[in-house]
Amino acid sequence: MKQLVILSGKGGTGKTSVTAAFAQLASLGPFANQVVIADADVDAANLQLVLQPQLVATQEFRGGQVARIDEDRCAGCGECEALCRFAAIEERDGYYAVDPIACDGCAACVYQCPTGAITMHEQVAGHCFVSDSRYGPLYHAELLPGQENSGKLVTLVKQQARQRALDEDRRLLIVDGPPGIGCPVIAAVTGADLALIVTEATVAGNHDLHRTLATVRHFGVPALVCINKADLYPAMAQEIEAHCCADAIGMVGLIPFDPTVADAMVAGAAVTAFSPDSPAAVAISALWERVAATLAAPAAPSTNPIHPSGDMQ
Repeated sequence: MKQLVILSGKGGTGKTSVTAAFAQLASLGPFANQVVIADADVDAANLQLVLQPQLVATQEFRGGQVARIDEDRCAGCGECEALCRFAAIEERDGYYAVDPIACDGCAACVYQCPTGAITMHEQVAGHCFVSDSRYGPLYHAELLPGQENSGKLVTLVKQQARQRALDEDRRLLIVDGPPGIGCPVIAAVTGADLALIVTEATVAGNHDLHRTLATVRHFGVPALVCINKADLYPAMAQEIEAHCCADAIGMVGLIPFDPTVADAMVAGAAVTAFSPDSPAAVAISALWERVAATLAAPAAPSTNPIHPSGDMQ
């Protein structure tokens, strides 16, 4: 079983659109009925909006702790309020209460309380979901507003998706990774066989690409690169290509700007299914062929860059 993780330096580069298209294209070829899909962008999960799956199961995710004050034991001394640097404790009718949103879970108040009225409790930080999509099982999650530990939630989503793939002897796990380079990205990259980084032909896109590549390399995961909306700034696209060539990174696709992608998202469909002859769909189909070939290869991805031909329209 191979794991493909799709990353980007920031949100909005088209990473999820590419992931949805890959899921659709994989369902038509050698990976048909052999794919499990995971949305690891738990802070802003939206792959389900495109895949339109049917929800099968929901599971609570508990992450982090929050302080709770027992009014019967509280002496009303106010030491906890004075100590809390997050302003999470306030007086209410002579007693003190904790704002669970503001509480950071540091437990300093627990040790400060002279009567032992404060205890720490796990809280529901989000939910994990299992759904059936048109292209295979989908594992996704949602972190509740203001909650932390998204890296742990990403790990849980990936573990469940991977176990499903192993149990059913499926050949491919496609992971829609989170943007950036933080803990959620590290959790998504861990154990991957290949990373595809989707970037844009912009100064910010080029900068973010360097950071994402450094993160992926640190964990020893081979990486390929594609440029979305490459025709909007050809000079920057050429600069990114030149960097990849000089650094022996496979450049496997140039996706042109195409309003059809937005139309497909509104319709809740992968662009390759919504309009397979559109410029973006044609480019993504060619991109998938190159990525699938790399995944199928017995050896690690070649250090010689692969340059696309005819993808730019």
